[in-house]
Amino acid sequence: MEATAPRRPLVRLENVSKHFGEGEARVDALRGVGLAVHPGEVVGLLGPSGSGKTTLLNVIGCILEPSGGRITLDGETVYDGRWLRADLRRLRLEKIGFIFQFHNLLPFLDSTDNVAVVLDLAGFGAGEARRRAVELLEYLEVGHRRYAFPASLSGGEAQRVAIARALANRPRIILADEPTAALDSARAAVVMDLLRRLAAEQQTAILAVTHDEKIYDRFDRIFHLRDGLLEQEQVMTHPRRKP
Repeated sequence: MEATAPRRPLVRLENVSKHFGEGEARVDALRGVGLAVHPGEVVGLLGPSGSGKTTLLNVIGCILEPSGGRITLDGETVYDGRWLRADLRRLRLEKIGFIFQFHNLLPFLDSTDNVAVVLDLAGFGAGEARRRAVELLEYLEVGHRRYAFPASLSGGEAQRVAIARALANRPRIILADEPTAALDSARAAVVMDLLRRLAAEQQTAILAVTHDEKIYDRFDRIFHLRDGLLEQEQVMTHPRRKP
C-alpha cells in the first residue's frame, strides 16, 4: 500500500529568537523557539504577561523582525537571518489574516465595506470586493448585518465581521490575539467554534494568543511560553471538532 505523504506545515519556526536593546538593557523576548502548525489546526499560545506570546505572534505575522532563526510560511521561507521578501505588506496580504481582541472595525464604514477594504488594498475591483465581502458575511451568519455600522453591532457580531475581514484575501494562516477576551462565555464559544469550522473547511492554520480558560477545549494543541522559552506543548485529548 502506498504511504501517505506527510502534511507540510503552514507555519514552521526554527530556533527563532528576538531581543530588544543591547548590553545590560537587553531583553530576550524569544529564545530559540521552534514549532510547526499544520493545515486544519487551531493552536493556542498561553503564558503569563511578558512571556513573549504577542511578540511571537508579531514575528510570525512578519510585523516584527526576529533577531535570528528561520520562518517558513505556507512552504515559503520568508526569514532566514534576514527577510527574504522585499515587500512584507504584500506578503501579509497574500498569506496572513489577523484577528484582534477588539474588532478594530472602521467606525465610518458598514460591515460590508469593513471587509471589502482589505480586498481594495489587494487590488480587487470595487464590485468584486463587495461580492466577496457579502459572501463572507453570509458564511459567518451575519449577512443580515451587512449594512450595519460597527456602533450598532453586538460584540459577537462585530467579532464575526472582523473574522470575515481576516478571511477576505483567502489567507492560509490566521493569527488571533485574545480573540474572545472581550466576549462573554456564550459568544466566546461561538467565535471559537467558527474558527474551528474555518480551520477544518478551508484547511487554514490558526494560532491564537489567549488567557481565556473557557476556550481551552477548542484547541488542538496548546503551547506554553515563559520568559521567551517554549516550555511545554499540550495536545488536547478531546478537542471539539465541530461547532
